[in-house]
Amino acid sequence: MTHVVRETPSPVTDADFAGLCAACLRVQGITLPASVNVRLTDDEGIRDVNRDWRGIDRATDVLSFPAMDLAPARTLTDRMLRRSPLFSPEEGAYELGDVAISVPRAAAQAGEYGHSARRETLYLLAHGMFHLMGYDHETPEDRQRMREKEEQALAMVDAARDEGAAGLLAASREAREHAYAPYSGFKVGAALLGKSGKVYTGCNVENISFGLTNCAERTALFKAVSEGEREFEAIAIAAQGTPPWPCGACRQALSEFAPALRVHVTWDGGSADEAGLDALLPSSFLKFNKDGSHE
Repeated sequence: MTHVVRETPSPVTDADFAGLCAACLRVQGITLPASVNVRLTDDEGIRDVNRDWRGIDRATDVLSFPAMDLAPARTLTDRMLRRSPLFSPEEGAYELGDVAISVPRAAAQAGEYGHSARRETLYLLAHGMFHLMGYDHETPEDRQRMREKEEQALAMVDAARDEGAAGLLAASREAREHAYAPYSGFKVGAALLGKSGKVYTGCNVENISFGLTNCAERTALFKAVSEGEREFEAIAIAAQGTPPWPCGACRQALSEFAPALRVHVTWDGGSADEAGLDALLPSSFLKFNKDGSHE
C-alpha cells in the first residue's frame, strides 16, 4: 500500500509508485502487507525536511525515514515484521516508513544521466525503499548489493536503465567513481552491453606492480564472461581530460567476443565520440576453429 502526497507535480502515476513499491517488497522476499508514505516535493521542501529531521541544511534528491532500526547485515524479513509493533489495523498493513523525493532534482538528474524522468523518479523511490528495509551504501560491497536489488525491482516495472548510448555513457561515468588509480590519478569507468540486455560495469584497478594493473574495459569484459555472457553489442568508456579510447590490449580482448563492437567514449563533462571496434583494431588476432579455419 503506497500513500503518495503530491506537493509538486510529477509525470509518474500513483500506479507506477505502487507497482514499484510492491516490486521492491517482492525482491526482498516480503509477503506480508506493507505500507509506505511517499512525499513528492521540490528542492526547498526536501531541504526543509533534511534540516528539520537530519540537521543538514541543504537540498538533496531523496530522503528515507525507516520505521525500524535495520542495517545491511540485518535487512527486513517477514519474521521481523510479525514481531514488530508496526501493524496498523486501520490499513491492515505494516508501516515501513516515509520517502521524500525532490521532483525537480529527479528531472535534472534524468537529463544528466540520459534517461527519462520516470526512470529517475522511480529509481529514487527504489533507493529510498531499500533504505527503509535496511540497505545502505557506505561500503563498496553494500553499495553493489543495494544497486543490484534496486535494478531488479526497476526491471519488474519496466523502468530498467535505458541502455542506449546515453544510458551506457551514464553507467560508465558512474562506474568511474569506483576506480582505484592512486598512481596515475587517471580514473576510468566502462559499461559493456551484452546481447542478453544486461550491462556489466568495470573500472580501472591499478597496482604498485604496474604490469598487474587492469583497465576498466577488461574488468567489465571479464566480469561478463565469468557470468556466462559471450556476445556483446556496445561498450561505453568514461574518463576525464581526454577521450578514453581502449588500449591495444583491451581492443584485442574485446575483439575476441565482438569484433564489430560499437565503442562510445565520454570525457570532460559530457563530450562524446564513437567508433567501431573493427576500425580501431583493423588487423586483430583471429579465433581459429579446430579444423584450422578462422571465424
